[in-house]
Formats: sequence, structure tokens, C-alpha cells
Amino acid sequence: MEYKDYYKILGVANNASQDEIKRAYRKSARKYHPDVSKESNAEEKFKDVGEAYEVLKDPEKRTAYDQLGANWKSGQEGFQPPPDWNSGFEFHGGGYTGGANEAADFSEFFESLFGRRGRQRNYQARGDNSQAKVFIDIEDAYQGASRSLTLRSTIMGKEGHPQLTERTLNIKIPKGVKEGQNIRLQGQGSPGFGGAQAGDLYLEIGFNPHSIYKVNGRDVSLELPITPWEAALGGKINVPTPTGKVDLKIPKSVSSGTRMRLKGRGIPGKTPGDFYITLEIVLPDNLSDKEASLYQALQEASENFDPRKKLGEKS
Repeated sequence: MEYKDYYKILGVANNASQDEIKRAYRKSARKYHPDVSKESNAEEKFKDVGEAYEVLKDPEKRTAYDQLGANWKSGQEGFQPPPDWNSGFEFHGGGYTGGANEAADFSEFFESLFGRRGRQRNYQARGDNSQAKVFIDIEDAYQGASRSLTLRSTIMGKEGHPQLTERTLNIKIPKGVKEGQNIRLQGQGSPGFGGAQAGDLYLEIGFNPHSIYKVNGRDVSLELPITPWEAALGGKINVPTPTGKVDLKIPKSVSSGTRMRLKGRGIPGKTPGDFYITLEIVLPDNLSDKEASLYQALQEASENFDPRKKLGEKS
């Protein structure tokens, strides 16, 4: 994906005021309008200018965009926003610039940052709904939790520059919440006009990376290291899960990569997920002379065993 430098597209500095951005947009829009411009790439330029203004005219989108930092250059390939780049940042209505840009498709870069948030508009007297992405621990999804959450949003300062503000909310994480699910907080969105009802706040749930667990929907998985003798002889192993340790019976002669399932021990729900365990046989980093001798004896005692027999040739 190509990174887009919206300031460079409009020809303004990163600290430009909203008035400067508006003037630059109007000038560029006139210059590249397909109906009047004779340049071969006028239509593409016109779309880029409209997209840049869509972000920089909106204090919230502009502040969020500025958070990505200055490590990327316009046109640079390979851009991918970090998954938590907008964590805790509250987006309100925003809306389109209007005109020809209103029906335009924005770039993949724009969609990767703002998605549907960048396309909302609301003409009602009721306050706009707002959205924010928050990250929780996997254990919170199993048990539910109460959390204090700080959200950042943007207001326009006296000099026409966006300024960050913060507010803190006490929220309840319901048991069984999934990644990507939205929690609705009624009346916590933008204030209404003329005393009308405030909009709602939608919190999109993401999971913090975990040191040992991976999540897919309601299913949770774990890679479990086992010793060669545990794989050969079988036995019981104490396995950690988000709800506590359980005893797992390992069958004899199990292979590395074997996947075992603990039914219903994934994230709770009407149909709870499962907990999957992938066995990984691990050797000691450094074999002692005694250990090496025992492995040598095992090799000699197992001379008729060939794990690569299915490949068609004896190893």
C-alpha cells in the first residue's frame, strides 16, 4: 500500500491553520478539476486533493493522521498502519467535503486508517454517534471486567489549530465479548443541537497481543512445548488456559504438530469457542554426554524405524 502525504498533496506545511488548508484545497481543486484542467492526470490529482482535504479539514482525522509520525514519505510503498495506531482515539461525524468528492471512492490508504468512520454524516438534530477502538486483555473476554478508559478527541483552538482533549469513562467489558465487536454506550457520543439527545459512543474491541495465546473468533489456541520422552511415553501435563490450569492427557507416540481440542474452553458465548493445543516436541539446547549416550542407544534400538519411509526411499 502506498503512503499518502496529505500535506504535500495540498502544498501546505504540517502546522498550517485550517484556513490555510481550506484555501489550498480550493486552489488545487480549481487547478485539477477535470472539467477545466488540461493535464493528463487531472482526474487522479483531483481525487487526491479531495481525499487530502477530507482528512485535514477534520480536526479529529487530522490529529489521528498526524499520530502516524514523519517516518513515511509520500509515494513510499509497503505502508501498513500498526493495529493499535488509533487505540483510544474518538472519531465523531466528520462528513464529506461535498460536491464531486462526495461520491468518490477513497484510496486504500484512507480506508486502512479510517474505514467507515471517514464516511459518516448526520444531518439530524440528535448528536452524532462517535467511535473509538479500545484494546483489552483476553482474560477480560472470559470473565468480564470493569475498566477506566481515557479517550482522546479534538477541538478547534482559538488560532485555528486542532487541539487534543481527553475524557475518562468507567466502562464494563461484558463476558464473552469478541474481537471486532462494538460496545454501545448510550448518550456518550457528540452533544445534540438545541438541547436534543446526545449521540452514542461505539467502542470497537480489540485484544492486546498475548505472550502465549492466539485468538480466532471465539477459539483460543496455544503452542505447547513437550519433551521427546513425553511424546514417546505419554502422560499428563498441566496446561495454562485463560481460566486456570487443566490436566491434559498426552497419548503415547504423539508427533510434533498434533492438535488437541478442549471443547467449550474458548471465549464464552451462546456457543462457546474451543481451546486448541498444538504439541511441539522440543529438545534440550545442549545435550550432556549422558543424554547424548542415551539418544545413541535409542537410535541403535530403533534401527527399523524410518520416519521418512513415506517419501519412497530409505533414509
